[in-house]
Amino acid sequence: MATALIREQRLEQQVAEQSVLARVAFGLTFASAASILVSIAISQILMALALVALLLSGEPLRFPPLKAPFASIVLTTVVALLLSPDPHGGLPQIRKFYVFVILLLVSSTCTTLDRIRALVAGWAGLAMISACLGFGQFFERRQAALQEHADNYGFYLDDRIRGFAGHWMTFGGEQMIVVMLLAAFVVFSRRRREKAAALACATCLYAALALSLTRSVFLLGVPAGALYLFWKWKPLALAAMPVVVAAGFIAAPFQVRDRVISVVRPHANLDSNSHRAVTRRVGWEMVKAHPWAGLGPEQIGPQFQRYVPADMPRPLPQGWYGHLHNIYLQYAAERGIPGLLAVLWFTGRALLDFLCALRMGRLNSDAVLLLHGAVAVILAILAEGFFEYNLGDSEVLTMFLVVIACGYTAAATSVPRNE
Repeated sequence: MATALIREQRLEQQVAEQSVLARVAFGLTFASAASILVSIAISQILMALALVALLLSGEPLRFPPLKAPFASIVLTTVVALLLSPDPHGGLPQIRKFYVFVILLLVSSTCTTLDRIRALVAGWAGLAMISACLGFGQFFERRQAALQEHADNYGFYLDDRIRGFAGHWMTFGGEQMIVVMLLAAFVVFSRRRREKAAALACATCLYAALALSLTRSVFLLGVPAGALYLFWKWKPLALAAMPVVVAAGFIAAPFQVRDRVISVVRPHANLDSNSHRAVTRRVGWEMVKAHPWAGLGPEQIGPQFQRYVPADMPRPLPQGWYGHLHNIYLQYAAERGIPGLLAVLWFTGRALLDFLCALRMGRLNSDAVLLLHGAVAVILAILAEGFFEYNLGDSEVLTMFLVVIACGYTAAATSVPRNE
């Protein structure tokens, strides 16, 4: 532990000796990462400015040990694009690689645990504002429902809360990531006030998630990450979870209760159960037809109808058929099975590295909670990804990459136990 503390103190000393441009690069990176919760345009403009400042500062460029997996993602995407029937239409997926610049920026500038903690605090503050905006949107929707005598499940499902985000699924993905990080603070922080503040904030954000009615997030993603955190904290605490879940279900408004029940008893076409069944089956047909290079980036929507099985009833259930609402099928259908394996290699490598750092090294309490938080975020993304193409949103992808970069910074403070 003493050796880990010495390493952290050396890093803090190096930060204190940084040039003005290096500090500007950090400030712009911090602003870019934080503002993704408010505006993707602002975030990406700040990202470009941060990159220029970092290059001019002369500071060493750091990239997580994910170069080979990242290169494989780029390669499989380019191959899929070149073999696509519409290469020009797939260019947005090439431009999206710009988002990965945030990995370089955060790894090169957020080099201390204090800076990472500040970023998490910034995310928590902005997520709270977004959640409060969402509560206001829910209240407005309720007022409209009462005025139109339509206070029913379908009316709320048609236009859900989204905070600053453009869509409720984006809102859900963003809030989920912040909730997981805050939950790690609740479980592993040694500061009582910090634990209390994190608990209050996480509870508020989860309430907003429930009111957004995004089942894949509040019923699957968040519980997956929370199960990991509680298991690592006190396995016996898991025994209390059914009681907490039951109490939450009873206390929830009818919209949330109906949404939970809809998992097994859907409200006809109001819920996406049958729609998701269609996208899963069509996605599998796409993968079987193009296992090596896929249909090509951005080709799921244009070619969807071609792969609908003849025995599937028409018209198709109501829903969005522009993508497959599943990250595993989406990458395999778009970029082939090698493309999916590349994404899983990237994510799995980060997950394995963080778990190894927790198991094999000596870490201070801040590094421990940040690494556990990063693991919880990855597990939540992977779980939610069975029912939503969450990494297709640049906002969610940006936050996911920031968490991975911060996780590697925390892991860098690890000292082998035999030292």
